[in-house]
Amino acid sequence: MTYAISAALQQGIYECLQADAGVSSHVGSAIYDAVPSGSLPDTYVVLGGEDVRDRSDSTTQAALHLISLRVITDSAGFAQAKQLAGAISTALLETPLVLTRGVVTGQWFDRATAKVLKTGGREITLRFKIQVEDNPAL
Repeated sequence: MTYAISAALQQGIYECLQADAGVSSHVGSAIYDAVPSGSLPDTYVVLGGEDVRDRSDSTTQAALHLISLRVITDSAGFAQAKQLAGAISTALLETPLVLTRGVVTGQWFDRATAKVLKTGGREITLRFKIQVEDNPAL
């Protein structure tokens, strides 16, 4: 197994979402690795947790990353959050991710969970499976 591609994968996801017109039409550039302090936009995306599983074989170092992304909105309804979540799903499944290390060999939607926040807002957590292989310099 290798975890060496994890940072490159996170960067690739972030850049994919930042560059996608569908995502930016809903959230602008409000995509965060960590929620900043101070006032926040009404709607934003947070790169969430990750669970990684070995997918190596005798010739390849590979891993399956279970990546979570959170859509958070102050809106009292789910419509806006679901539109943004749909745009994120489309972006990640239809755009090849460019990595500074390794290659993506598969991308799949796994699941989503939508919930009402105590503040009255909404949150949708999306989870994707992304399989990567390492391609270290020779």
